[in-house]
Amino acid sequence: MLIPQTTIYITERIVLMELESGPDVEVVSSSSTTQELWPLGEVDPKGARFPCCIVWTPLPVVSWLAPYIGHVGIAREDGTILDFAGSNFVNVDDLAFGGVARCLQLDRKECCFPVNLATHVCVRSYEHSEAGTAISWDDGLRSVARHFEHKCYNLFTCNSHSFVASCLNRLAYGGSVGWNVLNLAALVWLRGRWVDQMAVVRSFLPFAAVSCVGVC
Repeated sequence: MLIPQTTIYITERIVLMELESGPDVEVVSSSSTTQELWPLGEVDPKGARFPCCIVWTPLPVVSWLAPYIGHVGIAREDGTILDFAGSNFVNVDDLAFGGVARCLQLDRKECCFPVNLATHVCVRSYEHSEAGTAISWDDGLRSVARHFEHKCYNLFTCNSHSFVASCLNRLAYGGSVGWNVLNLAALVWLRGRWVDQMAVVRSFLPFAAVSCVGVC
């Protein structure tokens, strides 16, 4: 049986249209790299809720001698604080060594949440991929927390600052994967704020008392 010429022509046109439309679909999907971020709640020191914040509290004895040294944690998008408080142990919603004295809320728009290598927004995309990436703020914190649940605590080499710095590297905060204890401490002290006046008192009063005793 002979197939009409008109039918063959229509079939060829349909195939050509499908082939031509294929790349357009791919372009649209690859260009949609901007992630919609849910709005955060307010920082609530009384309720111990610090959405996307780095938090700081003084350490007993250590902060009495050096008030700028303390214990840090980082909060999820709902404000729940995570902190590395001991070997194989990440605290959830219970900051070790007392309530938050100082906090710094970070902007999630300064983080990099890539779907693949082509969707990185940070400068060092290859280094970020090697260090590990995240698809959201909470995903980054969750991945680092799992990793630190198998690490031994060391006051000098693997501490709460190491945990938070690893979170910032996973998120590529500020386009950087070079966060460490020193630049994290500088970030908290230069850009952070006290939660209230009593936080200042309990952070510096012991140091002042020890200094007076030493002078006398």
